[in-house]
Amino acid sequence: MDAEHTNSNLISQLSDQDVSRSRDQVLEQMQWARTYTLELVGTIPDELWEAMPAGLESNIAWQVGHLAVSQYGLMLFRQRGRTPEDLKLMPGWLRKKFSRGTTPAEYSGNPSRDDILAKLATIHEQALREVAELPVDVLREPTEMPYTTYPNKLGALLFCPIHESLHAGQIGVLRRLHGLDPVR
Repeated sequence: MDAEHTNSNLISQLSDQDVSRSRDQVLEQMQWARTYTLELVGTIPDELWEAMPAGLESNIAWQVGHLAVSQYGLMLFRQRGRTPEDLKLMPGWLRKKFSRGTTPAEYSGNPSRDDILAKLATIHEQALREVAELPVDVLREPTEMPYTTYPNKLGALLFCPIHESLHAGQIGVLRRLHGLDPVR
């Protein structure tokens, strides 16, 4: 039996109460992870926002924009598909500049720090609101791999705080390479 099938069976064995509790824990973990991410980026001077330390093809702007795109993908799109309102929530410029497979060196005409942080906040707030209302039967529905913990909608939710924490770590490394003090 392959890992994907085994993981799918694990979710099916959970009670409805356990699935609801897992959803609620994801919301708490995302709030914690986002607070930490914002602590990391909050004291970064504007002149370092797009700076790439020698030997790295990443910067703070890309990391933060990527977190916005990823949270939308895992907590909204994979849960309910795209809605007409998503054109404003997830504009093309955000997706094109910060989706998986893009790098900071690939874009010009960059959005401002304020624009990226505003999208990060708007997507986060919308995701927390919508996910809190997701019923258990929806969370058990299958979704596409990869980038989920299990091949269902709950798996996409479970991966989101892990993904945020991975990128928060990268932001922490970028801070240190820029000579900034660690946050914690």
